[in-house]
Amino acid sequence: MTAVILAAGMGNRYGGLKQIDPLGPSGEFIIDYSVYDAIRAGYDEVVFIIKRENYELFRDTIAARIEGKIRIAYAFQDPDDLPEGCKFPEGRVKPLGTTHALYCCRNLVKGPFAIFNADDFYGFGTFQNVKAFMDNAPDGHFCMPGYIVRNTLSENGSVSRGICKTVDGCLQEIVEQKTILPDGDGAKYESNGSWIHIPGETPVSMNFWGFTPEIFDFAEKRLAAFLTDPSSDLMRGESYLTDLAEDVALSDTYKMHVVETDCVWKGVTYREDRESFCEYLLSLVRTGEYPASLWT
Repeated sequence: MTAVILAAGMGNRYGGLKQIDPLGPSGEFIIDYSVYDAIRAGYDEVVFIIKRENYELFRDTIAARIEGKIRIAYAFQDPDDLPEGCKFPEGRVKPLGTTHALYCCRNLVKGPFAIFNADDFYGFGTFQNVKAFMDNAPDGHFCMPGYIVRNTLSENGSVSRGICKTVDGCLQEIVEQKTILPDGDGAKYESNGSWIHIPGETPVSMNFWGFTPEIFDFAEKRLAAFLTDPSSDLMRGESYLTDLAEDVALSDTYKMHVVETDCVWKGVTYREDRESFCEYLLSLVRTGEYPASLWT
């Protein structure tokens, strides 16, 4: 199974390329922990989706650490790699979003795969659970880990989360909510001047997905629709993997299963998150979840 890592974006709120910020006790990046967890969960290949101009940086840092431990490939999120008849919007600078990133790896990935963010810490159990599902999934069945919202919050500011509605263990709808803050044992978000409580056990999407190559047809159609829809904001808008997930949920022949995970999601949404995240990694080293140095 392949691990596809979305590494073409920049951390705007954080202020820099989070993917290569040393956070672990031996200078590890967040992405190191994802690759390490993928390897020990049984994944046999990693595909980095990056900007072409960052290739040497990734090759000389991240890839140099894991050389010989897992197969490595690169997909470039190039502006001109688009569905037939589509053009990159003139004057646009930023990438088109995660749907486009996924589309750009279609010629490299031939079997079941997981796709997830480079700058998020997901936890070993999530890699295990997604692989276990995809190893036995019938055709047309995909999955996403449903993190419980209280395990995904920041103490230093609000976050955006995709609140999931499910039916019989499958995704029915994702509702994006912004300005989510901790609230007791759960969370809350602002709506029309009022704060709405979210129970702590509510499942949310953290942009981690289990797919087969069948998803590339969805990606092509969704991307083409975004680029040709007169209502699209072609200068600033993006097409997201959550859009694809809802396409699957609305399909008559495909299903998006929500796989349970009790893992804690961690990220560095704000610079103030950095210190607590480093402490969290140290705590996992102390309990034996990870070695003090991942690659030596």
